[in-house]
Amino acid sequence: MASPFPSPGTARKASQQRITIRRIRRPELPVDTVALSRFLIGKVVVHDLPAGRVSGRIVETEAYPPGDPAGHHFRGPTPRIRSMYLAPGHAYVFFNYGAHFMLNVVSERPETAAAILIRALEPLEGIEIMQRHRKTTELLDLTRGPGRLAKALQIDRRHDGVDLCAEEKLWLGAIDHPVGRIGKSVRIGITRAADKLLRFFERSNPFVSGPRRLLQPSPKQPKRRRAA
Repeated sequence: MASPFPSPGTARKASQQRITIRRIRRPELPVDTVALSRFLIGKVVVHDLPAGRVSGRIVETEAYPPGDPAGHHFRGPTPRIRSMYLAPGHAYVFFNYGAHFMLNVVSERPETAAAILIRALEPLEGIEIMQRHRKTTELLDLTRGPGRLAKALQIDRRHDGVDLCAEEKLWLGAIDHPVGRIGKSVRIGITRAADKLLRFFERSNPFVSGPRRLLQPSPKQPKRRRAA
């Protein structure tokens, strides 16, 4: 199945129309990090701002399940990750490398820390508003990447712990359109558990931030023996 707005031109037209988005309720969410990561492909992140609504269709996610060495929760609870222990469907927002905020969706039962990174969105509504936030008119790069999408949608630390399944201004929604083929690969930019195929993406979508093919882990290079 093709994306509902597979090209920048059609995405711009869609932004000028009112799209029917239904709020997702918590009972709809799979209580499993990997299953939820796939489930979120094709769903929508919505932020109702004073300037107007901005929204984007999720086209790329990364799962960080319980016990994952690559996850912020691996070493146990800290004040920074308190929101990861909330019920599924809450937001976990962190500041990465002192440069970008990143939106995650909490994915397991309360008291079990795990989350899903939202890596890329396909812009739907409020494109002009998002372009002002990003200071760019390049549609393909507007929300392609976790830092870019957070800036475009004005998501920051104030939204850490927000219930994305409640009557909030930042929320998760669904639209009536089929999802394209879902691919999976290793996650991007990590060193621990880098061989796990826990990145999911809509193969046909041009707004995906990383490679659209199935990436297999790189074979480990044999250690060189030190010279005597």
